[in-house]
Amino acid sequence: MLETIKESIWQQFGAGINTLGNAIERCPEDLWESKKRFFYIGYHALILADYYLTIPAPEEFHAVLPFSFTEPDEIPDGALGDMVPDKHYTQAEMLTYVEEVRAKLSEVVFGLTEEKLSERWVEPSGDMNYSVLEILLYNLRHVQHHAAQLNLLLRQERNLRSEWIFRVDE
Repeated sequence: MLETIKESIWQQFGAGINTLGNAIERCPEDLWESKKRFFYIGYHALILADYYLTIPAPEEFHAVLPFSFTEPDEIPDGALGDMVPDKHYTQAEMLTYVEEVRAKLSEVVFGLTEEKLSERWVEPSGDMNYSVLEILLYNLRHVQHHAAQLNLLLRQERNLRSEWIFRVDE
């Protein structure tokens, strides 16, 4: 049963990561530069996917694309939350980050044991306290939510669309 769970999480979460990556890749360069909200949503989705995959100890998280914590009254227009990127990263940098998050996902998922699934993932602030299985599902929902936002922006701004990804490509 554990192997079925691992394969299912990989296939569906991987598809979510691919959906996010496709949206970033399909964004025209001029839109990437002018529509800051698009960049911020993509960055937010990736940085938190990476953070939530720091299992089981999120306090050991080290961002691939650095960010700074910002006070609420200093958050730039379009940014989500207080984890503000240190610069406006290029699409190429973001797509490299997508690949790194996908690799981390694979390592986490295929390293799961029954015991690991039941371990707790507790944010240092104590605000989030989930089993490893639940943080993986939460993370999948979060990635897909923001991938959908990016695809909506692409449709609204340029009438671009992405194909539905049923499962991750091997």
